[in-house]
Amino acid sequence: MATAKLPETGTAANKRPHNFVMEGRKKLSITAIQDVALFEETSIILNTDMGELTLGGQNLHINHLSVETGEIEIEGYIESVSYNDNPTPKGGGLLAKLFR
Repeated sequence: MATAKLPETGTAANKRPHNFVMEGRKKLSITAIQDVALFEETSIILNTDMGELTLGGQNLHINHLSVETGEIEIEGYIESVSYNDNPTPKGGGLLAKLFR
């Protein structure tokens, strides 16, 4: 099991802690999630307190999502993980579309 707490940078330094825990390449738990911008079986894009997080893989599924605590659990075969400091514009995410 790999555990990494990402360094706090920029404006995220005064926000909630962002943790990323991957078990093998099959299960992923992440905190400080703001929004699910995209969800597909091969790609998930999350807006986090540390920037936009893109996950690539196969058979990806969201097993748990808590809007109140900003926690998410994902299962599937994870092939790639990357951060982008320029997140998807607000209002375009999956949660925003669900709660219109």
